[in-house]
Amino acid sequence: MPKTGVIWDERYLKHETGRGHPESPARLLAIREIVEPDLTLVRIEPRLATREEVGLVHTVDHINLVEKTRAKKTGFFDLDTPFSAGSASAAFLAAGGMLEAIDQVESGRVANVFHFPRPPGHHAEVNRAMGFCLFNNVAIGAEYLIRKKGKKRVAVVDIDVHHGNGTQHFFYDRSDVFYISSHRYPFYPGTGAREERGEGRGIGYTLNLPYDALADDDDYKKGYREEVARALSDFKPEFILVSAGFDAHIRDPLGGMRITKKGFSMMAETLFEAARKFSGGKIVFVLEGGYDFKGLQEGVEAVLEVIGG
Repeated sequence: MPKTGVIWDERYLKHETGRGHPESPARLLAIREIVEPDLTLVRIEPRLATREEVGLVHTVDHINLVEKTRAKKTGFFDLDTPFSAGSASAAFLAAGGMLEAIDQVESGRVANVFHFPRPPGHHAEVNRAMGFCLFNNVAIGAEYLIRKKGKKRVAVVDIDVHHGNGTQHFFYDRSDVFYISSHRYPFYPGTGAREERGEGRGIGYTLNLPYDALADDDDYKKGYREEVARALSDFKPEFILVSAGFDAHIRDPLGGMRITKKGFSMMAETLFEAARKFSGGKIVFVLEGGYDFKGLQEGVEAVLEVIGG
């Protein structure tokens, strides 16, 4: 019986963001405390994405810009998004780990995967890094499923407290990738209004669930059990990718929301149920935000208890 796979790699720690930055290597060390003792999980080694694979969604100029950081000790793409000499390698490994997770699920070696990369990805746009993100890991994964794996319908569900502007923009005019996001609004990065539903062929294939500050488990439950479940049922995805940010946790210093472990369990259950109904259980979670270590651990535990049960 296939089990749940996890991707956690020391090389992701080499993306150094500097003292005091919330997206620090210590986040993954906190997660390691959860996944390392669990002997039921299948350890999967990530691989480096190729330039061609990253280029499924990013421009050559952007890829070159990230590559050039190898020759520098430190620097910034923008005020929020620092890099170090190890950042480019970590970014290619983060994208490649996403693709390896997909390949492992597609092959049947594992039932599902939780991938824990750094840097995160959902804010990265086609031609620039932003919001702690260098390459858009989940968007690369979705395009890989469409272009390389022959999928016709891929759902990307984003549970991070911040709207995934980059992911939405990649697929805004398309009907083969359904982007769903629950997030605080108005909030960084400024996108994600309810009225943003797609354009052209993509109209109706973007669903934003914007929540006020201090939204709690009950607020999210209504949205997920009604709107998200219905949208996935109508779309019938062949594969589900989840941008799993845990910064809506009540303890998080950046989120300003009131989601608990119970709330993250409910979200994971809703998405896992849809995967079992429509995609043969094929679902991959990929880490985005989450900056309180205890909140991060509780969110990860909530997901693993659902998909590994």
